[in-house]
Amino acid sequence: MPSPQPSSALRSPRLWIGSGLILAVVSTLFALLYVGGNVNPKGNLRDLPVALVNNDSGAEAGGKPVNLGDQVVAGIKKNAANNHSFDWQVLSQKEADKRLGQGKVFGALVVPKDFTAAVMGLTNPQQKQQKQPVRPTLTVLTNQSAGSIGSSMASQANQKAAHAASAQLGKELLSRANSQGAKLTPASQLMLADPATVVIADGHPLGSHSAMGLSAFYYALVLVVCGMLGANAINSQVDTALGYLHADFGPIRQRMPLQQTSRVRTLGIGTVLMLALSVVMGSLVEFATVGVLGMDASHLGLLWLYSVGAIAVVGVSALALLAAFGVPGMLLSAIIFVAMAVPSSGATVPLQALPGFFHGLSEFEPLRQITDGMRSILYYDAQADAGLTRAWVSMGIALAVSVVFGFGVTRFYDRKGMHRIPPTDETAEAVETAEAAEAAESAPASATA
Repeated sequence: MPSPQPSSALRSPRLWIGSGLILAVVSTLFALLYVGGNVNPKGNLRDLPVALVNNDSGAEAGGKPVNLGDQVVAGIKKNAANNHSFDWQVLSQKEADKRLGQGKVFGALVVPKDFTAAVMGLTNPQQKQQKQPVRPTLTVLTNQSAGSIGSSMASQANQKAAHAASAQLGKELLSRANSQGAKLTPASQLMLADPATVVIADGHPLGSHSAMGLSAFYYALVLVVCGMLGANAINSQVDTALGYLHADFGPIRQRMPLQQTSRVRTLGIGTVLMLALSVVMGSLVEFATVGVLGMDASHLGLLWLYSVGAIAVVGVSALALLAAFGVPGMLLSAIIFVAMAVPSSGATVPLQALPGFFHGLSEFEPLRQITDGMRSILYYDAQADAGLTRAWVSMGIALAVSVVFGFGVTRFYDRKGMHRIPPTDETAEAVETAEAAEAAESAPASATA
């Protein structure tokens, strides 16, 4: 009996419903997860760490010590008491530089050493020959290494706070000048109304080939994608080599002899391949980004080891999902390593500006951990407490959990007799049996004739 035309499959409700449901779930999840974490960072912003540094040594006014730097810091803290968007941390210059160099603060507002003296000099110049007093400065330090969006948010908040502090000082200076009966020119009044100059500087400079603080994220994303896609490729290649799948090379289809083996052994073969080929992929990623593209990087040996380790962990984790769930494992890998990982990585939008759900995901999502470790290597001189230790520990835990999960599930399948027998082999065997039966029936009739 002739088989139906292949196009008749398009009339199958099962094909349309099954494919439609899968694509509907994937598209909806990616849209909700990818966009949901980034759609309203200012509305979700809470406790973004920003440093306040007062280096002002103060001065004497009317025989009394005065420190206007303390007044600026106290005013900012008071105004921010009911605003939980930013976590203003009063730090010394040394501690602020340290935290900027570890990505633990997104910026800083620095009051210089001579701030009080400069402010007092606007109305009481110490040198008579001085025609134009020097305006005091407030320095806003940015930190792109901690994330460009977070650094921009911190910079805007620092500038706003600095201008507000300058305006408040201006009111006091004008009031003092008026009480002293000073005759001020219009230019002097304008200067006193807003006495401080706000200067913006880079608190932790990066090289020109660091993607403005995003090279660590892009590099980490490449490692995750290499591990995930590498696992899919290895899983397919292992099944092809064992005869469970065929391989198409253009118009040529190749099918290896079937080698019946356990699921545990199949996963073991894929895991060994993944671990070995992670060395190749990690080496090529570093060569392409640093050697060919010239990405700013130091600690090249550690970068290589970290790259290999990250690819291996993601790859083994993806292989475990494929071994446990089959084809749906590919979708789970895409959701776990991409859809949920990118918005919760804290690389573009800071963790403090994410909704609670994504902030919770960031505690265990691999891309966040890998990105933090990569930042430490590329930007923070590989400091352990700048995210590198957490990254290594997280990868070790992920590898152990994946191995236990993957081999535990496959061993369970093997013990229950859930063997991997390709449907194509069953079909071929059924066809051969039918052909043999037909030949046996026709043989007596031919002999009689």
